[in-house]
Amino acid sequence: MTISAIEIALPYAVNVLVTEDTLSVELSDGRTISVPIEWYPRLVYATGKERNNWRLIGRGEGIHWEDLDEDISVEGLLAGRPSAESQASFKRWLAKRKAHKTKKNK
Repeated sequence: MTISAIEIALPYAVNVLVTEDTLSVELSDGRTISVPIEWYPRLVYATGKERNNWRLIGRGEGIHWEDLDEDISVEGLLAGRPSAESQASFKRWLAKRKAHKTKKNK
C-alpha cells in the first residue's frame, strides 16, 4: 500500500487589523480570521500606535511587530493556537517595558 502526501498550500496574510479586543487577519484566499487579542498578551499591553506598527514577514506567512518583539504565524492562527510565550518570559518583557517607560518619562 502506498500513501502519498498531499501538499496543502496555506493562505498567506494580506492585511492586518488590531482593535482593542480583536486581531483580524485578511488572508489571500478571501477569508478573514479573527481571534481575541488576549491570545497575545504583548498586543494587549501595546499602544494603538504599536499595534498598528506591523509588517508581513515570509511573504505573508506571519506578522511581525517590531516595537513589541512579537511574531504571529498564519499557520498558528488557522490552527487556533494562542501565544506560547511562558509567563516568566512575558513578565520579564513587561518589566523591561515599564522600566523603559519610566526612564523615558523622567
